[in-house]
Amino acid sequence: MQNTNAASEKQKKDTGANIGFEAELWLTADALRGSMDSGEYKHVVLGLIFLKYISDAFEELHTKLITEKSQGADPEDSDEYRRFNVFWVPPEARWSHLKAQAKQATIGQLVDDAMSGIERDNPSLKGVLPKEYARPALDKQRLGQLIDMISNIMIGDAKSRSKDVLGRVYEYFLSQFASAEGKKGGEFYTPRCVVSLLVEMIEPYKGRIYDPCCGSSGMFVQSEEFISAHGGKLNDINIFGQESNYTTWRLAKMNLAIRGVDGNIAHGDTFHNDRHPDLKADYILANPPFNISDWRGELLKNDKRWKYGVPPAGNANYAWVQHIIHHLAPTGVAGFVLANGSMSSNSSGEGEIRKNIIEADLVDCMVAMPGQLFYSTQIPVCLWFLARDRKNHKFRDRRGEILFIDARKLGRMVDRSHLELAADDISKITKTYHAWRGEKGAGKYVDALGYCKSVKLEEIRHHGYVLTPGRYVGAESQEIDSEPFEDRMKSFSSELSAQFKKSEQLEKEIKTNLKKLGYEI
Repeated sequence: MQNTNAASEKQKKDTGANIGFEAELWLTADALRGSMDSGEYKHVVLGLIFLKYISDAFEELHTKLITEKSQGADPEDSDEYRRFNVFWVPPEARWSHLKAQAKQATIGQLVDDAMSGIERDNPSLKGVLPKEYARPALDKQRLGQLIDMISNIMIGDAKSRSKDVLGRVYEYFLSQFASAEGKKGGEFYTPRCVVSLLVEMIEPYKGRIYDPCCGSSGMFVQSEEFISAHGGKLNDINIFGQESNYTTWRLAKMNLAIRGVDGNIAHGDTFHNDRHPDLKADYILANPPFNISDWRGELLKNDKRWKYGVPPAGNANYAWVQHIIHHLAPTGVAGFVLANGSMSSNSSGEGEIRKNIIEADLVDCMVAMPGQLFYSTQIPVCLWFLARDRKNHKFRDRRGEILFIDARKLGRMVDRSHLELAADDISKITKTYHAWRGEKGAGKYVDALGYCKSVKLEEIRHHGYVLTPGRYVGAESQEIDSEPFEDRMKSFSSELSAQFKKSEQLEKEIKTNLKKLGYEI
């Protein structure tokens, strides 16, 4: 277990931005997989990580309550935990108990019993936790080793929660599983900095928030954090979501339940079984899977959601865009991630759909993002921001114009292949958008060459309804020396003349040397 200890030490030293400890943790966990299919192993390892997360939070509060027994606290009273939005973990489900039994042949059944006990005592988790550890196909020795390994990381205590260790571990593991299963795409987990930018841009203070492909509920969690940070009330929002992947849906449910957030998160295919058909949301946040071709669009050609044109069966990008528009309330706003191709593609009628959406005056802002943001895909992405009412609902009248922001040069590398937007990058983009739409206290908007430009509809028509920011913001001006032009030309001429003199001198020296050797030129 030498690698496990190394991963543990790395995690203790660093729970910051780089992904070193996640990578080491993955290598150790993957070594324990043996011949098990990655799709099966995914349930095994992530289920244990969920359980460790719950146990860490429980044990932290349990220890605190023990020290407060003289003040009337009862560390074995489940209500003591519920009032702090911490799950009650019955004795048979506590991590210390499982760790002590990790080398027993019955460890699989003990883990299943632990999961069942937690679901029994915490109704919000009913049907969420995996209970597949006792099956004969799962090597119990490897399961015990996996428990020992996970015992060395803290993911649910207050310090780890503040650094989103669970989210980072889960994100990295899912990207590795996606790679192993050949499902490259952005569908599993949206990087925290991207979610933060989306949330800060549309500011979901009050109303109905919807994510039609909610993944692990990152958008909702970040919205809740945004509201808390800005002094809002969590009771002022209602959450609606849907996720087609059952494993990811379970994480979404748990992710919200851990934080005490009540949400209507449904499991199912959003296109073919829309579980919120009548919803009109005030805010929509989403990171749809990029460029999916197997969404069975040919079965939905006459769907009422395709108001601006039938999306091609070979690419769901514009099906997602129109699904989002369909669910927007009369004054609703939406922010979502799409592959860069969505901004300019003209294949299979996509250009016509984009034209119709632009002419309907729904597009508010487009942001080109830097590359290497996602663990699981290198596909360049952009952010779309739509608004139903651009006349003068809360801000200025923005009809007939779109803000373009080119943010491709922002961000910083946190390792050789992974980039993050820093807080000041997010602030820069957000302030630009808020100033442009006329938000109170946001300052005055000004076009910035190479970064942002407010563009009239006439110019967008001229460019064939292409929404790529680089097409409009122009090239960043080069820094020019303050020396006057005439002086710079004199300096340049002097340098050139000096070079000629050097050449002439060199030529004379060559001729002289050749003459000494008997050669005359």
